[in-house]
Amino acid sequence: MKSTGYVRKLDQLGRISLPMKLRCKIDIKENPELEFFVKNEMIILKKYNPLSPCLITNEFNEQNKELTGGIILSQQGAEELLLELQSKIKVEMK
Repeated sequence: MKSTGYVRKLDQLGRISLPMKLRCKIDIKENPELEFFVKNEMIILKKYNPLSPCLITNEFNEQNKELTGGIILSQQGAEELLLELQSKIKVEMK
């Protein structure tokens, strides 16, 4: 991760402004939806994509399926997972 050199203070309501150059650099237009992630002591902002990525392939696709427990799989991810499960089960059954 690379530092941008920008430093901002939070206002009384906990808001910050994102510099225009930074917004232009990653193509953030007016009124975008942003997604927040927390990793250790970092807050990561990402342009929101309503499609969820496959847990295995990280592919964003309208055909991705949500399974029990919120697991999202693409067709390719499901096939890869199935092959791996079949190979693990065969090894354990021997």
